[in-house]
Amino acid sequence: MARMSRRTWPFLGVAGAVALSSALLSPAAAGPATGPPVLQAPPIVGGQPASIAEHPWMVYLTDAQGNQLCGGALAAPNKVVTAGHCVLGEKPEGVQVVAGRERLDGKDGTVAKVTGIWVHPKYQDASSGSDVAVLTLDQRLPQPPLPVASQQDTALYQPGTPSTVLGWGKTAENGQSSNELRRGELQVLADEECTKAYKEQYKADSMTCAGVPGGGVDACQGDSGGPLVAGDRLIGLVSWGDGCARPESPGVYTRIAALHDDIQAQLGS
Repeated sequence: MARMSRRTWPFLGVAGAVALSSALLSPAAAGPATGPPVLQAPPIVGGQPASIAEHPWMVYLTDAQGNQLCGGALAAPNKVVTAGHCVLGEKPEGVQVVAGRERLDGKDGTVAKVTGIWVHPKYQDASSGSDVAVLTLDQRLPQPPLPVASQQDTALYQPGTPSTVLGWGKTAENGQSSNELRRGELQVLADEECTKAYKEQYKADSMTCAGVPGGGVDACQGDSGGPLVAGDRLIGLVSWGDGCARPESPGVYTRIAALHDDIQAQLGS
């Protein structure tokens, strides 16, 4: 069964992108936008509209033409944390970051240029783990950053911990992308449950998963790189999964705490 990442590909368009699956990404790595499409990540299924004022650190990535690709979180005034598969093979001039904008068709907020892209050196594809990237922007943004979870935040990864995922992705598997920011309320799941769903493809040392009993709420295509938040901390990034919001197929997220030191080195003090 194919596992899918949750990036939106620019040549498909925001509204016309083919639904590839919501929260679960495939082991195939996302290549440059000019190459063949790879399995990607989706928008929020079973969620509700969210206010950018309540989540000011929430951003989205676009290509040079303004087509939304992925989500991300502002983790320092000029640094954005997103998924590695969102920008693997991309050049800084081909990616932009939009902050302070709730609707994709809006004109408010700030469009920042990307001057540097760091992808974790261990990242190869979704099944390899370490699916994280840090983007350096050409300016310092006024929005407050979202703190990054550290290895001391073990309580935030306990099974049953309430968490929130945000994005502009598809609102149904094989459905349409959302024009407005949406959020989904989930709970962190036990590693044993994730291993049961994905066998050896799930790596507890660099991944975590979240969902709801019976499915119904999940990330989806277009949500890749978007934040999983618990305790006012960035604990995960939308990475991959099996379809969107399917029963017994929870979304898989990058485990931020496990990669904290590497991420923090890119964020600086």
